[in-house]
This record gives sequence, C-alpha cells and structure tokens, in this order.
Amino acid sequence: MSTLTSLYAKLAPVLPIVVCLLLWEGLARGFGSTRSVLPPVSSVLLDAVANHQTLARGVARTLTETSLGFVAGAAFGFLAGALFAQAPVIERMFLPLFILSQTVPVVAFGAVIIIWFGNGILAKVIIAFYLTFFPVTVNTHRGLLGADIQCVNLLKSFGASSWTLFWRLRVPAALPSIMASLLLGISLSLIGAIVGEWFGDTVGLGVLLIQAMYAEDMVRLWTIIFCCGLLGSALYGALAWVARRYVWWGRDI
Repeated sequence: MSTLTSLYAKLAPVLPIVVCLLLWEGLARGFGSTRSVLPPVSSVLLDAVANHQTLARGVARTLTETSLGFVAGAAFGFLAGALFAQAPVIERMFLPLFILSQTVPVVAFGAVIIIWFGNGILAKVIIAFYLTFFPVTVNTHRGLLGADIQCVNLLKSFGASSWTLFWRLRVPAALPSIMASLLLGISLSLIGAIVGEWFGDTVGLGVLLIQAMYAEDMVRLWTIIFCCGLLGSALYGALAWVARRYVWWGRDI
C-alpha cells in the first residue's frame, strides 16, 4: 500500500498533463481539426522526431543564453540586494532606478541592446540578465532584513561582527526568499533569451519560433512551444530540487 501511495505521489504532477494531451489528441481528431488550426499531439511529436537535430541545436543555444544570463543576473541581484540591506542610503539612491528600469518593455530594451551589441550571444545574455536581476535584488534585500531581531541582538551580545551576522544569520534566513526569486528568475531568463533571439539570429528556439510563425506552420509552432515548455520545466525543476535539497528550512519552496 505504501508503495502504491509513493508511486501515486510521484506520478500525481504528471497525470494532469497526460490527461490534457490525451484530450487534445482526441478532440483534434474527433472534430476533424485541420493541422493549420489545432494539430493533433501525435503530429507534433512526429515533427519533433523528424527535426530533432535542428531542435537540439536550438535548445542548446537558448539554454546557453539562458544559463549565462541567469547566473549573471542572480549574482548581480544578490550583491545589489545585500548592498541595499547593509547601506540604506545606497538603497534610497539606486533602488528607484532599478524599479524604473523594469518599467521599460523588454522589446524596447532588447532593441537598444541589439543595436549596441549586435545579434551575437552577448546581446541575448544581457536581455536574460535584465529580466533576472530585479526579483533577486528585491527578495535578497527583503530576506536579509527579515532576520529575527532577537537572534541578531543575541549574536551581538556575544560580540559577533557584522560579517558574522551577515553570513551566519542573515543569509541563511534570507535563502528561502532568495531561492523563490531564483525560481522566478530562471523562467524570466528563458523568456529574455527567446525574446532576444527574435531580433535576429540563426540558431535558437526564438529563431525557430519566428520562422514557424512566418511560414504559418502550426505543427512546427506547437513543436517549438513544447520544446520551450520542456526546457523551462527542466530548468525550474532542477532549481527546485536544489532548493528542497539544500534550503530544507524553506518549506514553502
């Protein structure tokens, strides 16, 4: 009984997806939906198999851009959030600028970046960075300031330095909040990389998406959408596993 319960717990997140795909396949075939409107899932899977090499190159390129932009954005966001928490004067000076930067549509920002840096991988990494750093900055700042004041006073009474307070108390207390922002940031980073590829490139999921749209190839369009969803889910799942494994006191993650 316990084995069945454990198996059900593992399969529970997958069952709704499988049911939706089966319903999609049945409705597409039952109502005679054409491939130009809503292609059956089986057609999308066959297209993915037939073009697996092109898709693999696109996934590899987009994954590279996403990963680099995410790492850079997460590192910058953590440093900025820590600086704001330690120096309120700097927070009051620069946090409004951070907020203002996020009011700029990513398409407009991306156009400027492409003009400045060209259509290479660097431009896509910068756009992914742009969408990642802000939530990490805000959550790091709030998490560091959210440490229990009684614990802070206790450590101070034992002569703990500001450095010790930061690494031994404030950072562990903030990690659940930081990890939550990283889970959001990895999805935003993927969006940034894909949007960046729309401005012009030869490889990447965003490029394939634009090509399928202009060709009005609905089967290929859904193939790319599935690839984007699978890549985003894999990145999110990997980061969520890290959060559960190493930030075990953050039960809400």
